[in-house]
Amino acid sequence: MLIAQPLQAQAFAPYGLVLQAPAQGGRPINGGNAQRFDLAADLQLTAEGGRPMLALFRAQARAFPHAVHEMERHALGSQSFVPLGERRFVLVVAPAGAVPQAASLAAFVTDGRQGVTLWPGTWHHALLAVEDGDFVVLERAAAQVDCDVHALPQPVQVHLG
Repeated sequence: MLIAQPLQAQAFAPYGLVLQAPAQGGRPINGGNAQRFDLAADLQLTAEGGRPMLALFRAQARAFPHAVHEMERHALGSQSFVPLGERRFVLVVAPAGAVPQAASLAAFVTDGRQGVTLWPGTWHHALLAVEDGDFVVLERAAAQVDCDVHALPQPVQVHLG
């Protein structure tokens, strides 16, 4: 059994970057009517002829506990998920490298206003929306699909924390 912990930047750092507006540190733009926060300098989307692809995923809510049967990774580029509106989602992740084992999995649940960028090679489960809704996804696109899928020997039950 795996319990999804609240998403926090430090705990998620081995797997990727938490995307959320910082409390401070932005710079004024648009004549002082807006603040700009640069969240990621390089999303690593151009390896081996890749290009950035912006997509919209319309996700259906999943039931929890949820059985995780497989994990996937994108070795050549990052993948970012940003909810449109307040939409919580669960991230089941494992470190980049060897195929994941149940003991190496971690789970996080967003607060509904957070997005994430998964580092290239990070093992993860497909989008697990807690509520129905739309998500902006930024990922690497190329002629050859960059997605390795690994079936887990036994399903892992993920519970909301």
